[in-house]
Amino acid sequence: MDDYTLDHFFQPSRHKERLYRVGLFCLECRRLKSEDRDMYKIMSGIDNGSTRMQFSKPVIAVVSDYAVAGGLELSLLADLRKMEKSAIMGVFCSRFGVPLIDGGTVRLPKLIGLSRALDLILTGHEAYDFGLPNRVVPDGQIFQCALELAERISAFPQHCMRADRTSADYSMYDALCFTEAMQCEFDNAKDVILKESISGAKKFTSGTGRQGKFT
Repeated sequence: MDDYTLDHFFQPSRHKERLYRVGLFCLECRRLKSEDRDMYKIMSGIDNGSTRMQFSKPVIAVVSDYAVAGGLELSLLADLRKMEKSAIMGVFCSRFGVPLIDGGTVRLPKLIGLSRALDLILTGHEAYDFGLPNRVVPDGQIFQCALELAERISAFPQHCMRADRTSADYSMYDALCFTEAMQCEFDNAKDVILKESISGAKKFTSGTGRQGKFT
């Protein structure tokens, strides 16, 4: 990116809203004067950004070209990752002594398992077929495919979808034991029964959704 593009994307008032976190570390390093390149100053600007956020709605990451450091970590906070066929994902920053500081060591093992996560973190090579992207699409079609997926998801009953998503996240990241995770699932689901499940069951018995058809 040129200086104009970087300045436009990474204005403090915009980067949190738009989630343009990719490359922030390198940007801040470049902007600081050589005598002011103090690690604590660098860290203070990126320790509470968008990758610490938790969202109430599903998030779809669109991966094109390289996502090999902050870009990878940003994609990991999404629920689904769609990637172009030519795109590359990995932990290349480890080759240059730059640690993962935006949730990479937290989310990566949860998503693909500790063994594969350490393979990426310790070796610095690309992800290959490690299951990071949920879907791989031909180059040039990524945004259209992502929009179509978002439309399909948004057409489903929203209370049910969000309850299940919240329960899955809690089970993976916050629950201390199986019993606690099961209780969270029940608590999140019980209100949905009255709001959406009864009416949905009536639609199904009337023929809607048979053979996987929802229209």
